Amino acid sequence: MSIDYSSNKTILIAPLNWGLGHATRCIPIIKALQDNNYIPIIASDGIALELLKKEFPYIQTLELPSYHIEYAKNAKNFKWKLIKNLPKMIIAILDEKKMVNSWIKKHDIDGIISDNRLGVFSKKVPSVFITHQLNVMTGNTTRFTSKCHQYFIKKYTECWVPDTDATPNLTGDLGHIKSNNLNLNYIGPLSRMRKKDIPKMYDLMIILSGPEPQRTFLEEKLQKEIVNYNGDVVFIKGVVEKTQIKQQVKNVTYYNFMNTKQLEQTFNESDLVLCRSGYTTVMDLAKLEKKAFFIPTPGQYEQEYLAIKLQEEQLVPYATQNDFTIEDLSKVKSFKGLSQFKNTIDWDTLFSVFEKEN
Repeated sequence: MSIDYSSNKTILIAPLNWGLGHATRCIPIIKALQDNNYIPIIASDGIALELLKKEFPYIQTLELPSYHIEYAKNAKNFKWKLIKNLPKMIIAILDEKKMVNSWIKKHDIDGIISDNRLGVFSKKVPSVFITHQLNVMTGNTTRFTSKCHQYFIKKYTECWVPDTDATPNLTGDLGHIKSNNLNLNYIGPLSRMRKKDIPKMYDLMIILSGPEPQRTFLEEKLQKEIVNYNGDVVFIKGVVEKTQIKQQVKNVTYYNFMNTKQLEQTFNESDLVLCRSGYTTVMDLAKLEKKAFFIPTPGQYEQEYLAIKLQEEQLVPYATQNDFTIEDLSKVKSFKGLSQFKNTIDWDTLFSVFEKEN
């Protein structure tokens, strides 16, 4: 049963535009805010904002400055490309902080939920930060980047970690730190998906995501590889455009993108999923109890860490983008798949942070 807060408080919810993962995992939170009589306002930029506009056409949206996150063409240069873009990111973070503070008065905002947007914060209202990365993996600079991230997190009223604090868990060292003075709340895995028992339509579902140019590199590689695959394939490119395009090429059905309802149906209709090892995808697969194969984004330490962790735990196998061949999918048979992370989120308790005097 939901608590009836008659005040209809307005909550600003702002996911980072880095691939689609941050935006999609905010979908169940936005729905829960509505179910609990809050008024959500969505703020983001780029494809993350476009996706949420399609999902929630009647919710007010605001545009935030871009963090200018670009991936290097070569995985080895990933970290240096991010460091090069750091000044642009800092300017965007400072700009969004100013914007958010002006919006609080203008839009009568009573609370903030930021999914990894470091400037979406205010001392004037309860502010929540969502992250599964308490430790930010960056190779030999992990300790430094983690301390920086934790410094920002500490400013927030609460930090929601979409994982369990128990063992086994999904994030491992990413989402668990030994000692901290952060106000952490482990809320359990977040997913917009529901498992359904429906007839299978596809032997293989390929779903791409993440920033360019690596998304395109993987699309081009997999289009060549699936020529050698015997079975029905659905291939979702992860390119959000104004209209959905569907193409049939022999045994492969291509889509540029799908909305949540279509994706949920397609996941449930597919035997096996081939995808990146982004954390939002991992949570969706766990909710749907799916068998999968991962190709982490080259140079992205977090995805590489998750892929290695889940392979070592005999849950999901992986291959690097350069090494992957379609024959690798046969390894999946000897892995358990993601299935043992069942949880229900107590939204009433979670949203009580917005009922406290700040």
